[in-house]
Amino acid sequence: MDEIRVLVVADDPLARAGLAALLADQEGCIVAGQVAPGLDLSGDAAVYQPDVVLWDLGWDADPGPLQDLSGGVLPVLVLLPDDALIADVWSAGAQGLLRRDSDPENVTAALRAVAQDLVVLDPVLAPTILPARDREDEPLVEALTPREEEVLHLLADGLSNKAIALQLGISDHTVKFHVNAILGKLGAQSRTEAVVRATRMGLLVL
Repeated sequence: MDEIRVLVVADDPLARAGLAALLADQEGCIVAGQVAPGLDLSGDAAVYQPDVVLWDLGWDADPGPLQDLSGGVLPVLVLLPDDALIADVWSAGAQGLLRRDSDPENVTAALRAVAQDLVVLDPVLAPTILPARDREDEPLVEALTPREEEVLHLLADGLSNKAIALQLGISDHTVKFHVNAILGKLGAQSRTEAVVRATRMGLLVL
């Protein structure tokens, strides 16, 4: 890929302008557009036709709107202010995670990698997501069923219960039942914690 088209997403207009200026100085990087997070980011993507999305969460990080671009619609590289929301952002559908203070060259290299369907994780952030060799999780209370494994993988993709139900052809109630079963078997209190624990146990490959 000689050139990549980037859609810059940030709530702060100054952050959008700053990122666009930095990327404009990088060879082979074209800023296709600049938008604020909204309810129709997929529509924005259809208008600007980017290869990859660069999303700056800013200091008031809210990964919620990221759900709109999850599920393989577009690869998303997220810039994080700290590690507080790593698991939430990852489970919401991000394919790359970098700190906000990353060098422009590193951001561009990460954008190229993510645009080619590769996963990019800042070395500082990676230990929070990847399985830790020196840390052991308690074993499963009970093995996951094949259907629960399907639901777990869709949870890791950031899909909502309704989206999972549509994809698997089952009811929302059945999905909720499976999610509760997964949480219980993994000893997790939330969907995000379930994804993180499953990753550490080798049940999910990121």
